[in-house]
Amino acid sequence: MTEALPSTSNPNQIWIYDTTLRDGTQREGLSVSLEDKLRIARQLDQLGVPFIEGGWPGANPRDVQFFWQLKEEPLKQAEVVAFCSTRRPHVSAAEDSLLQAILAAGTRWVTIFGKSWDLHVTEGLKCSLEENLEMIRDSVAYLRSQGRRVIYDAEHWFDGYKHNRDYALKTLAAAIASGAEWLVLCDTNGGTLPHEVSSIVRNVAAFISVGAHSCAPLPIPQIGIHTHNDSDTAVANAIAAVMEGAKMVQGTINGYGERCGNANLCSLIPNLQLKLGYKCLADAQLPQITEVSRFVSEVVNLAPDEHAPFVGRSAFAHKGGIHVSAVERNPLTYEHIQPEQIGNRRRIVISDQAGISNVVAKARTFGIELDKQNPTARQILQRLKELESEGYQFEAAEASFDLLMREALGKRQHFFEIKGFQVHCDLVEGRTNTNALATVKLTVSGQDILEAAEGNGPVAALDRALRKALVNFYPQIAQFELSDYKVRILDGHSGTAAKTRVLVESKNGHQRWTTVGVSPNILEASYQAVVEGLEYGLMLHMMAETVLSTSS
Repeated sequence: MTEALPSTSNPNQIWIYDTTLRDGTQREGLSVSLEDKLRIARQLDQLGVPFIEGGWPGANPRDVQFFWQLKEEPLKQAEVVAFCSTRRPHVSAAEDSLLQAILAAGTRWVTIFGKSWDLHVTEGLKCSLEENLEMIRDSVAYLRSQGRRVIYDAEHWFDGYKHNRDYALKTLAAAIASGAEWLVLCDTNGGTLPHEVSSIVRNVAAFISVGAHSCAPLPIPQIGIHTHNDSDTAVANAIAAVMEGAKMVQGTINGYGERCGNANLCSLIPNLQLKLGYKCLADAQLPQITEVSRFVSEVVNLAPDEHAPFVGRSAFAHKGGIHVSAVERNPLTYEHIQPEQIGNRRRIVISDQAGISNVVAKARTFGIELDKQNPTARQILQRLKELESEGYQFEAAEASFDLLMREALGKRQHFFEIKGFQVHCDLVEGRTNTNALATVKLTVSGQDILEAAEGNGPVAALDRALRKALVNFYPQIAQFELSDYKVRILDGHSGTAAKTRVLVESKNGHQRWTTVGVSPNILEASYQAVVEGLEYGLMLHMMAETVLSTSS
């Protein structure tokens, strides 16, 4: 772990403080286990985040166990931080069980929050303004006497400053006089705007500078910023604070947090480091941030925001033909940074808005070299537009587009031929039974196969029947899974005769691919997508086998 925190010889160093495991878990619908928290902490440690707030020891058994586990198996780079409030009114810090729990966590750094807004003191704590100042002084001094280094979070700082500037500054003075090394200004309600943050942080910096000599020999504290996103300005507010001298930025991965969330570190870190020249992470670690974003969303079981800046799957996706043509010549025309700098990648999207440049660029990602002057490239583009007008969506089903291109080029291998299928669902007292029976008839290697299988619904039954018929010929199919199934009605005004689009996502343990089917018959659309999903998986397996045999 870094011994010199928080001082540094680099004036542009910004200390990243991740609170995903505490503040982030307050997001509605987000829940993590002890194992989840440990996995996320270790991922953040690998990313190079210097401070990781682990939770509030004593608030629940899981957080207590979290700190115990990290005592047994410490992190390699990061300082894990325990979080707590100042002592309670009219109880000494040494006698307060809250502070005893935070000491028991055994962390070198602790973060305590105190009230900055006089409204919260009188209405929330139900104590005097002077008692609140004594709570701050006593809590920080006691933790320092126990050998802890203290980060003081000034809760509701900006609202408190705007309503009673003099009292808010007294709360900071109390923390400074007791030995806090960081003063973190918190926009707890998330309602402050960037120009207000700039002005107030500037004033706080001046206040600390003027009063620092009176606190000798205590360390001169540095300023941190903690913003919430209720006005959709959390990232902008944090940047504004840094530009006025804040050296610590608190936030969460993917912006998770209560209400509208916290400042999103996946946006903040690239903006600060790549745009403004601050040092947040090591250059070799910054490209990990996209992977960390997706890892955390997977662990907390929330769908990743595909359109998130920097780390979203669509952050460097290009759909319009003119855009693609320009990006192919020079990526700077439509990309503000190189996606590889933060571990993302450029994607060329195929849709009815595509031009010939989209087709050529997309083909290249599948290992297919096409020339714009090749008549087949124009044929593929024309077929693409025709199918998209019928309701197909290839930007969400790139595997189907790959098969379409190979078909046009005469390179598509047909592993089997479907002769027909039937799906039967029993009715029980007027309700559809959950089990369905599918029968498929197909030809494989000149042999006619008739097979049936049951499933939890017609699509599952059809999928199982196909696998059952094919697995003896292609054993690798046993490794394929149907991982997602989406249905959209394309023309709802047509009622039950409406055209349906089905997207099926499949996986084989290390790859995922999506195929599409369109038909007025939902089973027909599902059949198209499921069949292409199996075919594409077989093609991937065959290509992998070819690579292996060639390399050996």
